[in-house]
Amino acid sequence: MRRAVFAVMFFLVAAPAFAEVRILSSQGGEVGQYLRLFALVRATGDRVVIDGPCLSACTLLLSTIPNNRICVTRRAVLGFHAAREVDAYGQVYAAPDATRVVAATYPAPIRAWIRRHGGLTARLIVLKGRELAAIYPRCR
Repeated sequence: MRRAVFAVMFFLVAAPAFAEVRILSSQGGEVGQYLRLFALVRATGDRVVIDGPCLSACTLLLSTIPNNRICVTRRAVLGFHAAREVDAYGQVYAAPDATRVVAATYPAPIRAWIRRHGGLTARLIVLKGRELAAIYPRCR
């Protein structure tokens, strides 16, 4: 079952011999799908290597996977924005209640970084480089 999930979620590469999941590129998507996927990853005990863009709903891994099982490469980028809802007609709306809930689930250093950068708004803010490496260790 685990392999099937990873095959569908093409942005993740599982390396069973090394017990890690590598995020190469994720533009985000529907929150529920990411929460289900990260719950599976959490249950495996695998380490998560962020090795490229992890944007929007992908950043929920920070709320799901223990900090000591996350590392970043020099290519890692985390992108955050306010939550949005899409109606049956494809119309996008701000979701302030969902934004507050999501923001509250992030680890304290991430919440502080988001506050220092203007909070979660419709505009994407990115955490990368030295700022990111100050929060999460570089992968070895």
